[in-house]
Order: sequence, then C-alpha cells, then structure tokens
Amino acid sequence: MNLHLHNKIALVTGASRGLGFAVARLLAQEGAQVALNSRNPDSLQKALHTLQQESNTQACGFAADISDPAAPERLVAQTVERFGGLDLLVANAGGPPAGSFESFDDAAWQKAFETNLMSNVRLIRAALPHLRKSTCASVLTITSYSVKQPIPNLVLSNSIRAATVGLTKTLALELGNQGIRFNSILPAWTETERVTELMQHRATLNHTTIEEEIRKQAKDSPLGRLGKPEEFAAAAVFLLSPIAAYITGVMLTVDGGMYKGTI
Repeated sequence: MNLHLHNKIALVTGASRGLGFAVARLLAQEGAQVALNSRNPDSLQKALHTLQQESNTQACGFAADISDPAAPERLVAQTVERFGGLDLLVANAGGPPAGSFESFDDAAWQKAFETNLMSNVRLIRAALPHLRKSTCASVLTITSYSVKQPIPNLVLSNSIRAATVGLTKTLALELGNQGIRFNSILPAWTETERVTELMQHRATLNHTTIEEEIRKQAKDSPLGRLGKPEEFAAAAVFLLSPIAAYITGVMLTVDGGMYKGTI
C-alpha cells in the first residue's frame, strides 16, 4: 500500500532505539524526511547512520533531552529550518523507572511529569504553527496499554501516561477543525531495550532470570509472545499517514491481546 508519505516531514523524539527508532525507520523507508531526536548523541548517530544506509530519503539528528523545557521548541525549530516545514510529529519518550508508590519521592514524580507529559505539551505547542500549514498534519503520542490496564510496579508510568491520553483526545476534539489529527498508540510488552530493563528489574525482585520473566509475560498474550518493534511501527506509520485521514482521537492498543477489556 502506498501511504503517501513521500517527502512528508516528520519529527520523531526518543528515536535512537526501541519504538521511536522503529517508527523513524519505517517513515524513512516510506520516503518521509525524518528528524530524529535522542538525548544520547552516540546512539543518535548510530540510528541516523542506519537510516541513511537503508533508505534514499533525507534524515538528520538532533541531540536533546526533551524533559528540558527549552528542548521541544528548539527541536521543532531545527526540524523546520532543516526541511522547510513539519507535517508529522511523533511525541515519544523513555518510560519512568519501575517501582512501588512508596518508593518514589516528589523529585521522581516531577521528573516523570516533565519527561512524559510536559514534553508532549511543549512539543505540540511548538509544532502547531507549522502543522497548521501542512495539508496532512498528524500528531502521534506513544503511551502504553497501562492507561487502560495498570501494570504492577509501574505507578509513575500508569499515572503520567494516562494524562497524555487525556491530552491527545482533547486536542483531537479541539483542533480537528484546523485539519490536525491526534492519535495515540498504547503498546504492550514489545521487544525493546526498555522492556529488557524492566524484565531485569522483575528478575531481581523475583530471583529469576530475564528470560524466565519474558516467558511469563508472553503468556498474557493470546499470541504467546511479546510484540516486535516493527509491528508497532506499522500501526504507527499508518495512523500518521494521509491514508488514515479520517482517523483522529483514537487510542489504539498494539498489544497482542494483552489488554483484556472490551472498550
């Protein structure tokens, strides 16, 4: 299927690894011009090199920590300066650390708030003037299926990501008449570095191994396995694309059936 993404301009944050990189990679393969962001310059350059080797499209990278209040506006400005506009925004950030409610102080809550909510607010605010000029403006926030089914020992993520879903739905209603679409994808357990880190935390608590914890988690899916980043990216890039022009305000679980609810 032709997703009509050739020469569309995209900014993807948290894009040096995991789900963000998978989305940036597929966007580039579909012909979009992609600006990648990561707080780790070395990982960013590695990801950028991969994209440039695999596709003929233009790609660039900007190192910044999006929890820094000044970073989102700067990233948008750099993208627009490099490519001349902005059509697609993927607001993604690494998840907060695992732990119980009583294990986190105010500083940990504030860090999660800045990284996983306010970074989205600031990115979208900075992007809006440019998205209004686009004929196919689309914003995708990456959250978690935990907003529907809280995950044990992830109180920070369960709480803050739910706020991002509220933001996404509200903006879909508020800005749809300006031709800007807003959707969110709610992934479950996917084979990424972040999940490996969480499984290591579980293994330490349970005195098991990462492999054993992954096997236990995989049983939650009717498919009997964790997801793959490229499977997540396929859904994300479709939602971002002009092919999905009548889809907005959707909170799509990409979870292999791990979420057990009906709505």
